[in-house]
Amino acid sequence: MRTVVFDLDGTLADTSGDLIAAANCCFRGMGAGDLLDPVADAGTALRGGKAMLTLGLERLGRAGDLDEVERQYPLLLEAYAGAIDTHTVLYPGAMDAVATLSDSGCRVAICTNKPERLAKLLLDRLGVSGAFGALIGADTLPVRKPDPEPLREAIRRAGGAPDRALLVGDTVTDRETSRAAGLPSVLVTFGPGGAAVAELEPEAMIGHFDELPDVVERLLGAT
Repeated sequence: MRTVVFDLDGTLADTSGDLIAAANCCFRGMGAGDLLDPVADAGTALRGGKAMLTLGLERLGRAGDLDEVERQYPLLLEAYAGAIDTHTVLYPGAMDAVATLSDSGCRVAICTNKPERLAKLLLDRLGVSGAFGALIGADTLPVRKPDPEPLREAIRRAGGAPDRALLVGDTVTDRETSRAAGLPSVLVTFGPGGAAVAELEPEAMIGHFDELPDVVERLLGAT
């Protein structure tokens, strides 16, 4: 059984606006105001909460203040959970591609470095939880991407074959994860990384989700 595993942030959905808002909530609580820009800092947002906090603290002249990052991180998660889908949108064609793959006999799953409860909450809010056969978050297992085990577990839970799967993502983390698992990766060029993801030498790239079914057939073969 073929399996297509998707990253979430920056791949299936543009979550950067709500992530930036949560980080800025923390900075306002510190009396610093909004330190991150929802457009210019979108790439940092999609690398996670701690990356955003680190960048903001650097702008305050507090580079390397890891203790403050750890203090603020739970507050960021709380703020994010309270407004997780205010600005977030699915990328054009994402769910049409998921439906096409499912209809063709593929198993589909999500493997993300977002905490599992937040990933599940977001998918529920977007109304797409039922489209995926498995969800693996950052804390589902003792390890997270780029360790290959979360990807392998997503494939197992979706009921797929471990040697007939691929990962669709947008960052070096996704590329390294698929490489560590010995599987192909498809990187999207419509995320913050843009065409620069070509430098990561994935097996394929797509500029729109309409392209994905044909790429999957080329890389994994037909059902």
